[in-house]
Amino acid sequence: MGSTEFGKFENFCRDSTLPVCNLLSRNKTQAGLWGGCELTGIPLADDKHLGNVGSIILCAAAIVASVLLIIKSDKKKAAVGRREMQLFLIGYIIISICEIFSVGEFPLSSQVRLAFSAIHIGMITATTWILMLNAVIGYQLLDDGTPASVALVLGSAAAFLIGTGYIALDTGFQFTGYWNDSKDLPNRHIALYVLYQLVPLIFLVAFFVLESILVIRVLGEKRPMLYLTSAAVLFAIGQVFNYTVSKYICDGTSGKIDGALFETLFTLLSVIMVWVFWSSITEDDWPTPVHSSYS
Repeated sequence: MGSTEFGKFENFCRDSTLPVCNLLSRNKTQAGLWGGCELTGIPLADDKHLGNVGSIILCAAAIVASVLLIIKSDKKKAAVGRREMQLFLIGYIIISICEIFSVGEFPLSSQVRLAFSAIHIGMITATTWILMLNAVIGYQLLDDGTPASVALVLGSAAAFLIGTGYIALDTGFQFTGYWNDSKDLPNRHIALYVLYQLVPLIFLVAFFVLESILVIRVLGEKRPMLYLTSAAVLFAIGQVFNYTVSKYICDGTSGKIDGALFETLFTLLSVIMVWVFWSSITEDDWPTPVHSSYS
């Protein structure tokens, strides 16, 4: 990618359904604003429509699945990073809730959609940071599950959420007017490009590398790498659908669905495999002590 293209969202928003596009769009209710395939979805009254219904349903399924995984995690009393993994799942739940209203084509007011979109972007950065910290915690440099550990994870994640969320909100609502030029073609926004596109990717790669070293070099195991690799591949497939294949799906279905549906599906499967990987390298319960008998 050339330096002149760095930070531009025009092509992304033309071919994909992304929450950041709601913030950059000059008219939040104008269909087909970006010049790509228009999502028609299910027609409603007053010339409105409900688009990306599949994504909405899958987001609801993701919320249910995450709640079940949180409950299941709570039963793993001896698992390293149990509370921290639950924090990651809570972050994913919030992302899924926001995605229902930011990516799902609900007939909402532009202000509501902007708010959900900004929180969505902030939570992506914060949640991927939490996931990376889960890998760091696996090395047990700090006692996991302690108030200090949880406070460190929550505090640092909150900093990412507040910082990224504020920039996103200021872009959409134009509080200060500092980001107003990002609404003009080609919709260049360096800060959101870095915080929304690049930083989460860096955190995810760091998580994969740190966990791979932990499993192969420290634990000396191979099977967990199958789960970790599966999570990475599933996530990558979802991104390919969202950024590359989306426009073809939208054109082929006459605007009924696009790549966002498959991105949501494969991201959900990836999160589940991350949990399976974590579960495979942790203990369910403390070992039962063996008492010696004396004659």
